[in-house]
Amino acid sequence: MAYSLLADIVVLLHFGFILFVVSGGLLALRWRRAVWIHMPAALWGGFVEITGWACPLTPLENWLRQAGGGSGYEAGFIEYYLIPVIYPSGLTRGAQIALAAILVLVNAGIYGWVWRRWRRRPRA
Repeated sequence: MAYSLLADIVVLLHFGFILFVVSGGLLALRWRRAVWIHMPAALWGGFVEITGWACPLTPLENWLRQAGGGSGYEAGFIEYYLIPVIYPSGLTRGAQIALAAILVLVNAGIYGWVWRRWRRRPRA
């Protein structure tokens, strides 16, 4: 029971991390220092997608599920939880590249917006 609960917590953390990677740049609108946390996270997320590597949270979740008597899964987090909703036929290499491109474009737009707002603010 405890392992299953921990696995569920890892899933929530993983999903939260993905949301942060995709849209965390918006935090920079309010807190400039958020850039220093978000940029490495976004680079990591893009790197994982482009290279096809598995995030370390995926094997951790699988281990916790198996330790709790359940079964893990072979695919990565995105393939197992998100792709069935977005791309029912499965994740292809092209889809991974597209997700990475979307990540870059969304964050480039967000940081462009942040940069323009920072430039317009009067200096104290």
